Amino acid sequence: MKNIFDLGETTTIINRISKLTPETKQLWGKMDVAQMLAHCNVTYEMVYDDIHPKPKGFKKTLVKWLIKPTVVGEKTYKKDSGTAPQFKIKGDKNFEAEKKRLIDHITKTQELGESHFNNKDSHSFGPLTSQEWNNMFYKHLDHHLSQFGV
Repeated sequence: MKNIFDLGETTTIINRISKLTPETKQLWGKMDVAQMLAHCNVTYEMVYDDIHPKPKGFKKTLVKWLIKPTVVGEKTYKKDSGTAPQFKIKGDKNFEAEKKRLIDHITKTQELGESHFNNKDSHSFGPLTSQEWNNMFYKHLDHHLSQFGV
């Protein structure tokens, strides 16, 4: 798995995002490019903003045991795999605004670095290692950028 905390890899991801235009078409899936950028921003909203409800009780246990290994593990996502309700983006989104937000989130994450994230509590999974954070950040971005051919 590539390291999103590495400045070179962050630059590569941002360059891939910069190749997107409002007209870029998806190779699979239902989201348009602006919705995809908004969708990718949700991951970072869960880290930096307190705007999404956290799972509680039995749901939290279920998420931790069933979904966490897929999200933070090294195995890539399958095309057209499902997503949590808060990641489902509906309606029109502003391409430029979502693109800027995503680049800003990625830059902030890289600047904070691996040590900031090591054993940091995640929104849904409890404490994660810096490697688990990396896997979650990198593979989600790579999956969706590949979805749009960049």
